[in-house]
Amino acid sequence: MVEEKYMTAAETTENKSKGKGSDYTAATIDVLEGLEAVRKRPGMYIGSTGPRGLHHLVYEIVDNSVDEALAGFCKNIEVTINEDNSVTVIDDGRGIPVDKVAKTGKSGVETVFTVLHAGGKFGGGVYKVSGGLHGVGASVVNALSVRLVVEVSRDNKVYKQEYKRGNAVGGLEVIGSTDKTGTKVTFWPDDEIFHDVNEEAERVHIVVEHDTLATRLREMSFLNKGLRITLTDKRSDKSGTYYYEGGIASYVEYLNDTRTALHKPPIYFEIARDEVVVECALQWTDMYSESIYTFVNNINTHDGGTHLTGFRNALTRVINDYARKSGSIKESDSNFTGEDVREGLTAIVSVKVPEPQFEGQTKERLGNREVQGITQSITTESLSDWLELNPKQSKEIIGKAIQARSAREAAHKAKVLVRRQSALENSSLPGKLADCSDRDPAKCEIYLVEGDSAGGSAKQGRNRQFQAILPLRGKILNVERVQPTRIYENAEVQAMIQGLGLSVKEDDENGGGKGSGLLRPNAENLDLAKLRYHKVIIMTDADVDGSHIRTLLLTFFFRYAKPMVEQGYVYIAQPPLYKVEKGKRIEYCYNEHKLEAVMAELGDKAVIQRFKGLGEMMPEQLWETTMNPETRTLKKVTIEDASEADHVFDLLMGEAVGPRREFIERNAHLVGNLDV
Repeated sequence: MVEEKYMTAAETTENKSKGKGSDYTAATIDVLEGLEAVRKRPGMYIGSTGPRGLHHLVYEIVDNSVDEALAGFCKNIEVTINEDNSVTVIDDGRGIPVDKVAKTGKSGVETVFTVLHAGGKFGGGVYKVSGGLHGVGASVVNALSVRLVVEVSRDNKVYKQEYKRGNAVGGLEVIGSTDKTGTKVTFWPDDEIFHDVNEEAERVHIVVEHDTLATRLREMSFLNKGLRITLTDKRSDKSGTYYYEGGIASYVEYLNDTRTALHKPPIYFEIARDEVVVECALQWTDMYSESIYTFVNNINTHDGGTHLTGFRNALTRVINDYARKSGSIKESDSNFTGEDVREGLTAIVSVKVPEPQFEGQTKERLGNREVQGITQSITTESLSDWLELNPKQSKEIIGKAIQARSAREAAHKAKVLVRRQSALENSSLPGKLADCSDRDPAKCEIYLVEGDSAGGSAKQGRNRQFQAILPLRGKILNVERVQPTRIYENAEVQAMIQGLGLSVKEDDENGGGKGSGLLRPNAENLDLAKLRYHKVIIMTDADVDGSHIRTLLLTFFFRYAKPMVEQGYVYIAQPPLYKVEKGKRIEYCYNEHKLEAVMAELGDKAVIQRFKGLGEMMPEQLWETTMNPETRTLKKVTIEDASEADHVFDLLMGEAVGPRREFIERNAHLVGNLDV
């Protein structure tokens, strides 16, 4: 959902009529008092007023409790989704201060919940490191809630205060006595702010999802060993407790539970240097993709940063040095690249930094230069020692890197061969691609269509100016189970690579030296500037085979072209399931709910046609329902939690049958909707 950060046309017209468009004076400047700014522009503070923003409220309150755990004062956090969709978070930390704050004239509790940029994270040494960096969490949650109630146990007393839409209702009062400490917050998100739209573009009520919270809380527990987090959903019988004494080492084992590890347990080290704490856990597996996730003060740094660069530099250098020292590679052999070393690696890099500096629009990349050197030196020392002390396991790891190098060289030869064949054919684009006439990638879109029959309808029904069609025959290669070299041998995958313009930059900036120029698993150096389309739309039949093909395609994009997903370039088309006709009236239904509503309106004499496949639709029907930008519905593929997505793709597309069966049985309601 796109946030309304700018005035609507109606608002602009109204302002001009009041003279604001032409007379720009001090009188025209609005000053938003207190938390009014948050309610006016919520997207500036939580990013979205859809499901993502709603869950962000919970994370903000939980993060405050986790900061108490980081400071060493909290061991337990309880999160409860109540029957009325409110959320309660309880911790056993020190409790928010209740005495008066000189600058605000309010109690510490009221200051925290009503004043932006107020908290214990800005000085005084209360928190050496913290996840909530901006001090706006509690006040923003309060501003965007219909009601919020906070109870603080501190100084042998229980204090309570209530708020409505950010404003205090009465003062902080004592309601009892206790020998415990901690904070309890219950809030009711404001339905006027949080909503979503359905396929008919109607506003719909949204609620906090148990599974979404569970993923985040599990991650927080992994990152803070010894912290116990309990999640209870009173709307159902779902509940869970997350407690991992092994911390991020347990996290790596969780991610690798369906993979074959080359060594057990994971390599783990935690060292503090110059007020920076570097904690790493890593384990090589028999997989071909790498899974590296980085965190700063519990914040997921999706775009990496200096800590990732330092880790990768050390990793490549140490493995090469050990391989040469042990005689595993000869003097005449070339060094391993970063890609060779990281193939099959699962790693968590978590650093604690007193004053983190984040770069980029999304603040998900660490910029502190000193952290790179610290992380690199600690990783170098720790990994070198481990390799020396574990020669048998070290030999397995070096052997994996040698195999990766051989596969990379073989893939390079295959790629060169494909290029030569393309040159002989005098065309670098696949013959079955029906391209569009526009050459601006930002304006162009391509449909990956299941089968020649559907491809024929799509080619006839499309707008040739900006819509391209690439029919795919049958089920493409399952890239989760094969060596990277195989993707250059598969005709359908090769057609996608050529048709989409997928290529990588030759330089690997993250510790790998000069890259191979090959498309490889988790290739972060994908050259997005060479993409031929900025909308890649997967369009398959609404049956089991169609779902399988869609999942195979999503697996390819997640493993080999993840930056495309992260940039929002991958979509899933939503063709109708039914056509309902009565007289001259025709209605297309995209789900059973819509069909029931239409049938209730039109009556029993209406004729229902169930579309078994896209090929059954006439070109005009396909255009009107699925391809026309004015009337179609597309689902954008996003990665809210990369590590959990990694785990799920591994479960569904990997070789371990037992865990996959258990997952499908446990999540039967989700498996048909993996594209969301």
